[in-house]
Formats: sequence, C-alpha cells, structure tokens
Amino acid sequence: MADTIDIQSRRYIGCKAKLLPWIFNTIQNETTNIKSFCDIFAGTGVVANEAIKKYETVLVNDILFSNQVIYKAFWDNGKVSKRKIQKLIAEFNSIDAKCLDDNYFSLNYGNKFFDIATARKIGFIRDYIEKETNNITLKEKNILLASLIYGMDKIANTIGHYESYIRKEIKPRDLKIKMIDFQRLKNVIIHQEDSNKLARKISCDLVYIDPPYNSRQYSRFYHLYETLVKWDKPKLSGTAMKPPLENMSEYCSSRAKNTITDLVQNLDTRYLVVSYNNTYNSKSSSSQNKIQLNELNTILSSVGKTKIFEHSHHFFNAGKTEFINHKELLFVTKVK
Repeated sequence: MADTIDIQSRRYIGCKAKLLPWIFNTIQNETTNIKSFCDIFAGTGVVANEAIKKYETVLVNDILFSNQVIYKAFWDNGKVSKRKIQKLIAEFNSIDAKCLDDNYFSLNYGNKFFDIATARKIGFIRDYIEKETNNITLKEKNILLASLIYGMDKIANTIGHYESYIRKEIKPRDLKIKMIDFQRLKNVIIHQEDSNKLARKISCDLVYIDPPYNSRQYSRFYHLYETLVKWDKPKLSGTAMKPPLENMSEYCSSRAKNTITDLVQNLDTRYLVVSYNNTYNSKSSSSQNKIQLNELNTILSSVGKTKIFEHSHHFFNAGKTEFINHKELLFVTKVK
C-alpha cells in the first residue's frame, strides 16, 4: 500500500485520467514547439499534472475553491515541513471519533454523507486545521486539506459526488488520511477565475479546454468540499445540505454555445485542444450536451484548421444514465 496519495486517486465527473496517453499522444503528433500549456478547466488537475512533466510552463485554472486547494497543495512552491505534516496526519488518524462531540460538519452531514462518528472526526480535524493557521504555512495547510479531501472521498456514502447520498444505513468506516504526493514547483501558475475572463489576460502556446457540457453544475455536485475548504460555515438547505448558490457556470446553461464562442475567440494561443463526449445521446435531460458536435466543430473551425479524433471510452458516470457506444472526442485546432 502506497504511503502517499497521487492526484488521480479521486472520483470526479469527467475525469480524464484513463485518457491521458491518448490525449497527449494526439497533442504530440498534431502540434509543434509547445513550451507553455494552459488547462483552463482543470477539474481534478490530472491533465495539468501530465503537462507539467512535458512543458516548460503550465497554467492551471478552475473556479472551485476545493480544486484550488488541491492544485496549490500538489504544486505550489511554498515552504513545507514534510515531517510536520506526517506528524499531524498521524495525530488525526489516531483520534477516537467516539470521544468527540458534535460540530458543524457532523450536525449537517452526519448520517447522510458519512456516519455520525466519522462526520464528527472530519469536523474536528477541519476545526483543528483552522485553529493552527498561524502555526503552519499556507502550503502545509493546503496539503492537510487536500489529504483530508482524498481521505473523505474513499469512504463517502455517495456514488462519487454530493448531489445526493445513498439512502441506506451507513456502515461505520473509519477515516484514514494519507499525505498527498506533493511537489514544490516554480513552473506552475495557478489561477482561480472565470475562464472567459482569464482568456483575455493570458498568452500560451496551447490551451486545453474541457468545460462542462451539460446542466450539472460542478459547484453544486462538489458543494460539500467547497464548504469544507472555505469553512465559513454557511446556512445549508435541502436534502443534500447545500450552501447558497455560487460559481454557477454559463457552460451548463442555454448560453453555452455563445460562451464557448467567446472563449475561443479571445484566447491568445497557437493551438486549441478541446475534449468532448457524446452525451448528447443521453436519455437523461440533465446529461445532454448544451453544445452539439457540429456546433462545436463550426465554432473551432472559425478560428483555425480543425481536426477531430475519437476514442472509445467507458468513463466515470455518477448516475443511472446509460451511454451506448460512448466515445470521447478530441478537437485539435491550429489557430489562424
């Protein structure tokens, strides 16, 4: 069993971990002289993590607070004592949850997404990290939070997201945290901004684009991690105990076509590489693409010569929707 957790060890809708060889082989075959790479909808960060191994400079962007913490934990060049982190994680793992009182996390999420004892433990650890903010560096805090998130993901009473929880009796599963396999890098630039606004500020040899394509908002699917990271303890509501609306994406709305048109027309880059999948055949309306294949091809072709590559792929599906003959598509546009 590995002593650390790598960046791919997380359930996340649309994660491209299994497609990395195909994506980067295609990029290598269809592009030249790439020194700077931007992952403008970075999600789990697995594509950016692979790009870091290949290019001089990598820009990473995502609007979610929880994803920002993960990027900074894995790659930021801040000061960190590995020994201190190991000691704190060992202390966290030794906590007897049965001895803990209720807290914000357990009162809201206990016996829903986690059994009550585990929820108390998560809330206790999160409170402890916050109280220690003045005694640890920002890099160390982010590593602790990211390690906590990855540990929670392993035992959460869900099918991979927090839109809902499994309505069965929860068997107690002790939270065991492992330290993430972090690095300290100087060639990674991390952004947290609306992609269309960021597009007007950056210049890069290649921009990889993997936006949401259906009505499912990532800020709502992963709201629990957003609340955990921000720790402003908002009032929660609904069955899934969600916070007030925040960071809602235009790509999940009827305006998606105009939004991606605006994005590609305002990027200063030599190549656009766009991931796309064929969920427009989905039986579920919430899974159906907001941008059709021919529409995306027209939009990309308006800014340069575009090729389409396809790959059969059984992807992570967090619902009951069935996709027959699912294919992942990759558009490569050489910008005029």
